[in-house]
Amino acid sequence: MVNTSSLDTRSLDLRDLDRRALEAARGPIAQVGPAHLTRPTPCAHWNLGDLLRHLVNENRGFAAAAAGLRVARSLWDGGELGADPHRAYQESAAEVTAAFAVEDIDERPVEIREFGVRSGRSAMAMHFLDCLVHGWDVAVSLGVPYDPDEESVAAALLIASRWADVPGLRGPGAPFAALVPVSDEADGFARLLGLVGRTPTWTPPC
Repeated sequence: MVNTSSLDTRSLDLRDLDRRALEAARGPIAQVGPAHLTRPTPCAHWNLGDLLRHLVNENRGFAAAAAGLRVARSLWDGGELGADPHRAYQESAAEVTAAFAVEDIDERPVEIREFGVRSGRSAMAMHFLDCLVHGWDVAVSLGVPYDPDEESVAAALLIASRWADVPGLRGPGAPFAALVPVSDEADGFARLLGLVGRTPTWTPPC
């Protein structure tokens, strides 16, 4: 187990972590078929189709914002998956990876939806955490394995722990749902899920 107390957010390679989160989510998403889109997910009020649209929209929104564009709300919220959700995800993942690859991204101002202007580094951290957790949401909705690497989990846990008590980031419609208590002996990913408001043992209702 990686000890998060030895990590510093300033030392994290967020470009690489984000690429790895996108790839981890790709595995479950590749298994989504048309009949799966109405399946429930751990995200309140979102079925699997809604969740995949959110992932694609986030990728495209962050990509456009990182490029310095003022992004219309319709890009953040109004995208469609088309006939091939996996392809839509892959294309949007390539867009955000390219946008985050620019040399000055760490300090570039990035306007993110209702969160306002943040540094590129903060934007990458937000996107990374969102993608890593939502990859799990997709996987458990389908009942398929999800195994992000240990370093990514430790980094996400560190980031989430720094943001968990920031006003406005927890509650209905916010990035973090109500805290779910998880045993201190639980593994890092279970503790991450509880911190962002997921129940690690969630399974689709019968």
